[in-house]
Amino acid sequence: MLRLPATLMGASSSSSSVTSLRPLRALRPLRSLSSTPHTSSDKSWQASGSEIQEATRKAMIHDLTSESLTSIQETVPWFLSTLPPAYFRQTTAGIRTSHLKAITALRGVDMGLSLDLNGVAEDGRRVVTFIRPGDSKGMLLSQIRSLPKYDVPLTRVGIYTASDASMALNVFTYGSPLTDGDAQDDDQPDSTNVTDLAREVFEGERSFPGVEREACEPGAVEEYIGRCSPAYLNNSVSRRFLKQMSLYRAVAGTEGVAVEVEEFDANEYKDVGSGSTPLGKMWWVDSAIANSLPQYALEYFARVMKVNDLNIVRCHLDQVDDGENGEVTQLRMLVEPAKGGNGSDFDWKRLQRNLKRQKWIDPATADLLDKHPHLGIRRSEIITAFSSLLHPIMSPSNPVAYSKANIFASVTSKASIDRVAEIASFFIEKFDPRTGRMSESDQQSRAAELVKSIDASVVDRASNELLKKCVEVVSKTLRTNLFLEDRYALSLRLDPSLMHDFDDREHPYGVFFSHGRRFNGYHVRFRDISRGGMRIVTPGTGEQLALESGRHYDECYGLSFAQQMKNKDIPEGGSKCVCLVDTVGMSKENKNFVMRKSVKAFSDSLLDLIVETPETAEGALDYFGKPEVLYLGPDEQVLPEDINWIVQRAAKRGYRNPSAFMSSKPKAGINHKEFGVTSEGVNVFLDVALREVMNIDPTKDEFTVKLTGGPDGDVAGNEINILFREYGDNVKVVGMCDHTGSLEDPDGIDREELLRLFRESLPLGDFDTSKLNPKGKLHTVDTEEGVNMRNSMHNRVKADAFIPAGGRPNTVDISNYKQFLDADGKPSSPLIVEGANLFVTAEARQRLFEEAGVIVVKDSSANKAGVICSSYEICAAMLLSEEEFLENKEAIVADVLKKLRGFARVEAELLFKEYRNYPGALPHFSALISDTINTATDAIREEVDKLSPEERSKLLGLVKNHLPKKMAEMAFDRLETNVPPQYLVAAIASSLASKIVYSEGVNFVKSQPPENLSKIALRFIEAEAEVASLEKSLGGAQGMDSADKDKAIDLIRRGGVRSLLDVF
Repeated sequence: MLRLPATLMGASSSSSSVTSLRPLRALRPLRSLSSTPHTSSDKSWQASGSEIQEATRKAMIHDLTSESLTSIQETVPWFLSTLPPAYFRQTTAGIRTSHLKAITALRGVDMGLSLDLNGVAEDGRRVVTFIRPGDSKGMLLSQIRSLPKYDVPLTRVGIYTASDASMALNVFTYGSPLTDGDAQDDDQPDSTNVTDLAREVFEGERSFPGVEREACEPGAVEEYIGRCSPAYLNNSVSRRFLKQMSLYRAVAGTEGVAVEVEEFDANEYKDVGSGSTPLGKMWWVDSAIANSLPQYALEYFARVMKVNDLNIVRCHLDQVDDGENGEVTQLRMLVEPAKGGNGSDFDWKRLQRNLKRQKWIDPATADLLDKHPHLGIRRSEIITAFSSLLHPIMSPSNPVAYSKANIFASVTSKASIDRVAEIASFFIEKFDPRTGRMSESDQQSRAAELVKSIDASVVDRASNELLKKCVEVVSKTLRTNLFLEDRYALSLRLDPSLMHDFDDREHPYGVFFSHGRRFNGYHVRFRDISRGGMRIVTPGTGEQLALESGRHYDECYGLSFAQQMKNKDIPEGGSKCVCLVDTVGMSKENKNFVMRKSVKAFSDSLLDLIVETPETAEGALDYFGKPEVLYLGPDEQVLPEDINWIVQRAAKRGYRNPSAFMSSKPKAGINHKEFGVTSEGVNVFLDVALREVMNIDPTKDEFTVKLTGGPDGDVAGNEINILFREYGDNVKVVGMCDHTGSLEDPDGIDREELLRLFRESLPLGDFDTSKLNPKGKLHTVDTEEGVNMRNSMHNRVKADAFIPAGGRPNTVDISNYKQFLDADGKPSSPLIVEGANLFVTAEARQRLFEEAGVIVVKDSSANKAGVICSSYEICAAMLLSEEEFLENKEAIVADVLKKLRGFARVEAELLFKEYRNYPGALPHFSALISDTINTATDAIREEVDKLSPEERSKLLGLVKNHLPKKMAEMAFDRLETNVPPQYLVAAIASSLASKIVYSEGVNFVKSQPPENLSKIALRFIEAEAEVASLEKSLGGAQGMDSADKDKAIDLIRRGGVRSLLDVF
């Protein structure tokens, strides 16, 4: 039984087997009375003389005992008669006794019924109780916000109001029972009433709204009961338990929220009444919230009730097991209108929609709604989303004035709030499916009116500009999921010109922006059919979060553009997702929880705007006018569980070819890390570069390498494995660094120990220091010196080649590139092969080349093998069943790896050929090759689009040759039935374009007028076939010297196509 401290109760407890409840606010204990003689410091009221003191002591005890007895005699009947029967049914005897003692003590000293109790129950669960006078609007919300943050979840809540409205008693229980403890009232489940009623429903004898007959099948009911706690089962009305079971099944295994509202039935609940509202004018709001922290769910719902002027008369919270998906929080609230209305004109449907949104809205949205309830959830969410969207747009012009905090403060200031509310209303009206599409003229007229109003009422220059930019956001949003009822975030399909006010960079094809709970995300793509990875960025401090927010779009744009450059060999153009998540100050567990939620919300909000279903057709007005196809892949901090969820969600949402939506699936995919696909290509470029630049034959000569990224990383780990596989003792890894530290050894880091870390997926911090050579050192980041050594390793350590295979973008830039050079201006490595994206900025690459002759193999060339592999996964997902893929996976992967090495080698050889023959730095030729292939692809695609289906079919041999051999053997005949037409066109165009450029060189394409390029490209196929026929005939010719024959064949191969095309 829970007990109060003796200092509060005025009596000591002889029990030592229980933990007492402790007041959250310390109470000053009474000075104990004693017969011990007193000194001169004793209080003046104490009488002198032992007999008088003893008499005084007894009199005081008598008086206190009498007063306590009187208080008990008055309190107990009041306690029993005013608290609802549900309180006695749903709490244990021990808890009730503790509450009664506390209330009696407070009433006895006229302290007022206000006390917070915090303790541990007999079974090990933590219990927090709030006792308050009356029941005021928002009181529960303030209590929830003041709840302690334990390392165990909130598992039960009981909210009780005395029938005379004099007291609210709210009980919050954390965790599961740790011990059996004493016998509890609700320890033994009794499911008889529930199963009997379920049987009657299943057999058709009875029916209830919200309770499905099929769901009441006896086995299914028993299975659900087994997931529930005894307390939840025993304290529930059977009909409502079955209804809540239906809500559970609606969200189980998902991230969903289900909400039902029904009017309170006085006949079913004879024990409920607040004393202020007639029975029958209250409503039950039942909710099932999947995979959510219950304390936060409770806070969200209490906030909505407060904003909607609803008092919470009763509240119950329980958790039901949902297997690998965590738990479903079952939350039941009995509410009444705070202003005495009967609720008949209340919009309960809107309340349901708002409650569903609560799990997903950002804290900033909730705070804005608290401050300005008239905005409503929709407008509040639009305003916070626009504020986040504006940050990377506006900050380049003035980072201080347009900091993230200043932007939000400006648009929500007293001077701006009415204007920004009108802008949000404009957005709502533009996309309201009930009114249909708004005409272009009406949009322009409304925007002009808003701008005029802003100029007339907002004099602050920064606020004025921000509000006008918000108007532009509305005008340049082409699609949104705002009106989809079960959305996880607010997503916008934007006109890309919105993001490029202050630069003249090439505009991408499409930009998506998503704003959700604790995250913002961008998806940028440069072609209609595009693919690229999703990365999660989680800055460690608030300052770093603000910095990353300001460059959020630029990072996504840069990565997407780099992807466009490297995607030259595949049908998909370049794209990238960057999801910026606020996990500042969180524990490791909570950080992971929020990251997984953000991945789900971001990806699902993208699906909202690209799936073609009756729901999206009805709820998402479209001003873009074309279907859109996205292909994603995993990048930083995306886990296999995320990949599986995204693919399953895409299937559930009706996305065509859901397996193609996300690559690197753990089973039916080609895991990049497992097979080292990116590193296979990086190593080919390294091999060719060593021979061309350093005059090193790595199969014969010794050479040294340093890398950023650890042995547990995808690119770095696989690269060291491939280096040792291909070159053995010829290669020495002299430096590596990762998130745990820096490992350096001029004589070469121990090979077997590095491979052990790679095989066991361990970071450098786990290196066995006994394996260090005399000159070797391991610097760990648990010291300031270690951090400095880690952060500078790539600059300090001398090596023949440097492979950035991990680290943040722009690590080497125009401000620090000289740190890569020694005092004499010599580089620490004369060769850089970029395994990681954007590690060195374009300006820094150029300066290193000009000032120190550093040869840089650009990322868009060096690490392109990863994107080619992901593209093959997309093809496999469209052409093969999962069973077919798994049965033939070994052969398919072997063919893919062979293809990857081939693509890397033909580009590497062309790259250095162009570098030898023409002036310029190597990155220039890398970009030139990518740009040339992409230009040719676009031109050819436009021409192929004009062809008839029959003419197009004749070109499918290009796609067959592009596919891995095994995949082509199995499914080439399925191309036209399984693959979307626009993807096939892109595949034909990209295959032909890369073939031409790698075969004939950059200048062959660049020399052609754009209007001729596509026609010449299509003729190229015929010319190539004719040359192949000539080579075969010449090879079989008799009476010709063998050497002359080989020379003639070589000349035909080199110039035959150009001669036939008459292009030089």
